[in-house]
Amino acid sequence: MSIISQHDNQLIKEQFDELLNNLQRVTTRKNKDQIRKAFKVANEAHKHMKRRSGEPYVLHPIAVARIVSEEMGLGTISICASLLHDVVEDTDYTLENIENNFGEKISTIIDGLTKISNVFDKKSSLQAENFRKMLLTLSDDVRVILIKLADRLHNMRTLGSMPPNKRLKIAGETIYLYAPLAHRLGLYAIKTELEDLSLKYRHNKVYRQIGKQIKVNEKKRINEITKFSLPIISRLDSTKLNYEINGRPKSIYSIWNKIQTQKISFEEVYDLLAIRIVFDPMEGIPEKTQCWNIYSIITDIYLPKPDRLRDWVSKPKANGYEALHCTVMGPHGKWAEIQIRSKRMDEIAEKGLAAHWKYKKNGTGEDTELDKWIKKIRELIDDSASDALEFLDEFKLNLFSAEILVFTPKGHIKSLPKNATVLDFAYDIHTEIGDKAIGAKVNHKLVPFSHVLKSSDQVEIISSDKNKPQQEWLKYVTTAKAKSSITKSLKAETTNRIDLGKEILEKELKKYNVQPSGRVFKKLLPAYEVTSKDQLYSNIGSGIIKLENLKKVLRKKSSSKWIWYWRPQFGKQKPIEQEKKESKKFNFKQPFLIREVPDKSEAEYTISSCCNPIPGDDVVGYQDENGSINIHKSNCNEAVKLMSQHGNRIVSAKWTTHKVLSYLARINLVGIDKIGMIRNITEIISQQLSVNIRSLNVEVHDGVFEGLVDLYVHNTADLNNLILNLSKLKGVDSVKREEIVGT
Repeated sequence: MSIISQHDNQLIKEQFDELLNNLQRVTTRKNKDQIRKAFKVANEAHKHMKRRSGEPYVLHPIAVARIVSEEMGLGTISICASLLHDVVEDTDYTLENIENNFGEKISTIIDGLTKISNVFDKKSSLQAENFRKMLLTLSDDVRVILIKLADRLHNMRTLGSMPPNKRLKIAGETIYLYAPLAHRLGLYAIKTELEDLSLKYRHNKVYRQIGKQIKVNEKKRINEITKFSLPIISRLDSTKLNYEINGRPKSIYSIWNKIQTQKISFEEVYDLLAIRIVFDPMEGIPEKTQCWNIYSIITDIYLPKPDRLRDWVSKPKANGYEALHCTVMGPHGKWAEIQIRSKRMDEIAEKGLAAHWKYKKNGTGEDTELDKWIKKIRELIDDSASDALEFLDEFKLNLFSAEILVFTPKGHIKSLPKNATVLDFAYDIHTEIGDKAIGAKVNHKLVPFSHVLKSSDQVEIISSDKNKPQQEWLKYVTTAKAKSSITKSLKAETTNRIDLGKEILEKELKKYNVQPSGRVFKKLLPAYEVTSKDQLYSNIGSGIIKLENLKKVLRKKSSSKWIWYWRPQFGKQKPIEQEKKESKKFNFKQPFLIREVPDKSEAEYTISSCCNPIPGDDVVGYQDENGSINIHKSNCNEAVKLMSQHGNRIVSAKWTTHKVLSYLARINLVGIDKIGMIRNITEIISQQLSVNIRSLNVEVHDGVFEGLVDLYVHNTADLNNLILNLSKLKGVDSVKREEIVGT
């Protein structure tokens, strides 16, 4: 039992006073008294509890309540629920106690936030199942999700006190699910901070390096923004418009992501200036019109780039985001991106769903794009398979997708993810239409199911009552709804075939006075070349197996060569899971050391082929079912997915000195083609640095060469030294390491 000191009590009082002094939407004394009452209950319930950092535990719910109030702008019910969100899970308080003291609404929200264990399949991930349960509350009361995101944000802000393997697990979950979810709900500021904090704990060295470069370049960036903005300010001032103009800073994660995906340097990322104009709308003039008026003023000053115009004022994004984006050529030949928003649009952009509630009463009675998306999530939860991990993949599939807008034959607009097919469109309209689809017309032309749709396509689905989903349809769809609907139909079809096959077999066996038994199936399975009873039933039900020779098969003596279908049990054996646990002991709290010559007492390891890390790369380890540690790069997509779904098997990993074994790496070279260039490159690699080349591929177009070299190096230090030497070659423009995927 922890004792709360006088200093701790003072700290608790200060933080709660900060909460009370910064309430944005709580104005009445009655509501403030309810918040004080919730704090009193939480403080009493958690009074002997401390966080891993050593701080009083109650500081956590206070911090979550402050995020909900100050950063999301939510009201009394959300603040009270935030203060009480861990009370039912961690203390003796019950939901009945909460309901009696605070009412049904707060009790319902806390019920949605309370983690439920031991109610799902043991093979499923705890995090996946909890995430699904959290989403079940989405269409009932979205505040559950908002408070959950606030809870995750505070946990990320205080993640430094956790052990390394827990940090990796939580950071992986955050970037895989929580940050995209915050983005989808329009919580831009929270999404950005979650991304940055996840990067901080997954790639700390890179995070600090980019942060340092931002600080160094800050003065230069402000000067460029000022120079660019002055002509625009001069013109806007003459219109008597009330507005704010400022530079939109790029987050550390967005810079890192751009460097990774576009293979560019930090300096190249900063070539794109970013400006935001937020205005107070004038009465009597639609906000949309005022956005286009400002756009017209800007393009009178600077030349626009037409293909970079983004109109989200005519058709907002699915998360409610509205703005007009344009890119123009600024001074000194630099492109600048400008966002134009009203104050209402800006509040929705920064606070997302929380602000969306405030502005929802638009008098139309129509669902917003965000409401439609929430309905889709409810459908996905209702239709998805029971496996929590399968659900997690399906949800992720459409969570963070770019969108296209397509039309029905009657001109109604449908929003779909980028790369959606006509079959996705059919299932988006209705599951029954998808199941019975036999073809489609796009812009009045017949197309196959695999046809990928583009924005503004008009789609007509051709259907037949006699048709049903086929296994190959799974290759033609990308949306979670379509995938889960097809899978569900196929499973139902398989179940029907199994039931029919079982009925047919039992009827045929009855003719020979034979009952189904293990002895009988020992004869039937090998005779009909199947490996399980369900496969036998399914083949009989579908007509693949006719049972015409059943009498002959039953008379045949069993052969011992088929005994592999059953695992003999001799004496008392330990369950397989227990055997694995006992044979593969591993301390997840300590980093796994990747030794060149493995220690026999330690777990074995393998270098994952999906990302091919080499010594010196930031890596993590994942313990598979056999107890072996799979080494992945920290930024490997598969690793991030594993952190989210199997966080309890993730361990931080460190390379020891590697100078004996060589690892495959790839470099990309671009430069001006000239005689002797290949010879000069191979001479530096093979002769000067004694690096073994596996393959060399060079292509030349219009005097410019691009080459890919696969070679064997000991570690990243050797590779960086090689890149440095090659970049000094005259005529070589760039040398970069390139990922080797799936070799």
